[in-house]
Amino acid sequence: MAKPLLFLCFLLLGLRAAQAADTVFLEELTWTELRDQIRLGKTTVIVPIGGTEQNGPHMALGKHNLRVRYLSEKIARALGNALVAPVIAYVPEGALAPATGHMRFPGTITVPEEAFEKTLEYAARSLKLAGFHDIVFLGDHGSYQKDETAVAERLDKEWAGQPVHVHGITEYYRASESEFGRLLTSKGYSEEEVGTHAGLADTSLTLATDPRLVRTDRLQPGEGAKGDPRRSSAELGQLGVDLVVTRTVDAIRKAANHP
Repeated sequence: MAKPLLFLCFLLLGLRAAQAADTVFLEELTWTELRDQIRLGKTTVIVPIGGTEQNGPHMALGKHNLRVRYLSEKIARALGNALVAPVIAYVPEGALAPATGHMRFPGTITVPEEAFEKTLEYAARSLKLAGFHDIVFLGDHGSYQKDETAVAERLDKEWAGQPVHVHGITEYYRASESEFGRLLTSKGYSEEEVGTHAGLADTSLTLATDPRLVRTDRLQPGEGAKGDPRRSSAELGQLGVDLVVTRTVDAIRKAANHP
């Protein structure tokens, strides 16, 4: 009788999970739906990290936040066993007095590195308590890659011997920043046009993920941009989306030792 009863329990769990909204976003689930999905094997959670900063005169301040959410959903669905935590939108962006880097532009929001690292740490501790086994940091911004790696390494060391691991997957950022840029230059675009911030690559990737964030009537080189966005397109950006998703899914599977 024990085996049929166990099967019935899993069947009921499956039916309950199937009735839940078709979402991978943790914040769109009830706590019981989340509990059931974890029990059914969704034991990987992605922690998307964005940033609120200037992105040239043609791109919205929340570019990193909305883009990393969009890409994290695609990555989670490709993995099949993953959910997505809320986006962390407050990140180190520079000094306040005197203002440095992007802080020289209205709308950019910064926090100290120690506050940012504590936020990542306690997000991971909370997700561990919820029952996740693999906690994955994905950062869409270059300034804090070292911080997410440092937090992941510290927690992994602390939790050695437990069935929980934290991963700072820097392949995500390398794919969007370096590899996508090289792909565009291989197609004949110059490095100056491709740029590193709010140029052709950055703007095209945003057009492919959330075109509402791009003011297409302002696609000109401008203050705060490094690159030339004038020839940006969603078609070019889709090349970047595919690259980022493929590289990141492979890296997560390797790090979590999943086939």
